[in-house]
Amino acid sequence: MSFVTVAPEVVASAASDLAGIGSAIGAANAAAAAPTTTVAAAGADEVSAAVAALFGAHGRAYQTLSTQAAAFHEQFVRALTAGAGAYASAEAANASALPGPLQTLEGAVLDLINAPTLTLLGRPLIANGADATTPGGNGGAGGILFGNGGAGAPGAPGQAGGNGGAAGWIGNGGAGGNGGAGAAGGAGGWLIGDGGIGGAGGAATITGGNGANGGPGGNAGLFGHGGAGGPGGAGGPGAAGVNPGKVDPTGKAGPGVPGDTNGDGDGLGGPGGQGGAGTAIGEIGGDGGAGGDGLSHDAPTVTGGTGGQGGQGGPGAPGGTGGAGGNAEYANLGGATSNLTGGTGGQGGTGGVGGPGGTGGQGGSGIMFPPSSSAVGGTGGTGGTGGFGGGPGGSGGTGGAGTSSVGPGPGGSGGVGGVGVPGGDGGAGGNGGAGGRGGLLFGNGGTGGTGGAGGTGGVGATGGEGGFGGDGGAADLSAPPHASTGGRGGNGGTGGAGGTGGSGGTGGNGGAGGAGGLFGQAGTTGAGGNGGTGGSGGNGGTGGGGGFGGSGLITGQNGASGGGGAGGAGGLGGHGGAGSIPGADGEQGLPGSPGLSP
Repeated sequence: MSFVTVAPEVVASAASDLAGIGSAIGAANAAAAAPTTTVAAAGADEVSAAVAALFGAHGRAYQTLSTQAAAFHEQFVRALTAGAGAYASAEAANASALPGPLQTLEGAVLDLINAPTLTLLGRPLIANGADATTPGGNGGAGGILFGNGGAGAPGAPGQAGGNGGAAGWIGNGGAGGNGGAGAAGGAGGWLIGDGGIGGAGGAATITGGNGANGGPGGNAGLFGHGGAGGPGGAGGPGAAGVNPGKVDPTGKAGPGVPGDTNGDGDGLGGPGGQGGAGTAIGEIGGDGGAGGDGLSHDAPTVTGGTGGQGGQGGPGAPGGTGGAGGNAEYANLGGATSNLTGGTGGQGGTGGVGGPGGTGGQGGSGIMFPPSSSAVGGTGGTGGTGGFGGGPGGSGGTGGAGTSSVGPGPGGSGGVGGVGVPGGDGGAGGNGGAGGRGGLLFGNGGTGGTGGAGGTGGVGATGGEGGFGGDGGAADLSAPPHASTGGRGGNGGTGGAGGTGGSGGTGGNGGAGGAGGLFGQAGTTGAGGNGGTGGSGGNGGTGGGGGFGGSGLITGQNGASGGGGAGGAGGLGGHGGAGSIPGADGEQGLPGSPGLSP
């Protein structure tokens, strides 16, 4: 009986392929069953009906034969699969049944052959290099004459992988280890052998970090193909924007200088000075100086000075309160009729990073003696803008009191909320490793590694809430009955815009293909990595609530309430990263909800 040589893995692969072919044919037969077994007649005549019946009969006969063929095919695949398993079991049994003395003899012969070169050069003559076991260790070199290089070990997080070991005269280089940076594949045999594949670059281990580059493929010797370059690692996703928030106060900057009281006849009060800016973390901005009073008994117009603006707060601290508007006071002692207007309250200071805006200053009072319909209270100051990083807007100042029919001043508008913190940019993908050089005489260059994908951009933070509108001014007790309506409440502040989404990371470049040998072709350049998707913009802040109307002297004569502030605009989405396939831009954030009116 002649010997039969069988490769079990080839038989198993053939069985798998046949099973796939059977599945494809079965699907095609199922799809063709309906249109071929029930053929519609082309017309209403008898000939058309007979032709349709004939073709339908042929279709049904084909389906019957197909069912029988599928059953036979399934039996054959089962038999082939069972045969592959039997051959594999027999091969394993034969290998385990080798006598111990034969194995011992083989080892003794190799030890005898390798002893001289181990003693002189520290390297065996015939043996495979050992695979590295410690993180980032290099693979061992193969035997001087015969033997493959050992594989390099993967690196620990952030550590480069180990290089693959070099082969001897005949053998393949070891594969480079994966890691923080991919390691180089080992060189192929000096005479015959392929270069080892380069290790894959590790993905970024920190938020927004760049992926590591893939390792280069090993070079072949005289005959052989260059190793493929390792793929680059993926870039890390960008950090989401986080608003820092308010911190505990640590002090307060100096106040602004009060405005001069002007009583020399022109009736104009001087403006208050701006409060000092906070510089240290938690240092509140200084309050604005109060506006000077306008005093006169014969000037046609009397106006209180405008309050000074509050100073900007230090990081995490509120802005200073706006200075109060100066009062406008007039004593009618027989002179010309005068128009009196209380000074406008100063605007609240801008909040420090993440801090709220300062409260607007109170409007000055318009006071005339005896009471008159021409004395008007000043408007409350606008609330300060919230600090960058989602700080809420400051509340508007209360309107000033007055003695005219429209005397009490309206409340100030709430401050605008601060813009949300933008999302961080995604990290760039690592570059693919270069392919190894093909054999000097015969061999193709290795394919370059694929570039890593860029990281996704981070989401922007939500914008700060708008400030509450200030309350309207109250009617002065000295006002006549017809002048008793309270001042209108201020409108709520607009919510802050959401933070912009971070940009997607750039995809890594594909590695260059290795040079071919004298009789060989250069390797193909690796594909570049895809760009990362841009981060979504943050949602806009909620609008501030409107202020309450001021109280009047007669029930039912309170001032109208202020309207709620508009919601903040959603932040813009981040730009997609450049790459082999550019990343998509991020979505815009949702607008904030409008504020409520009391």
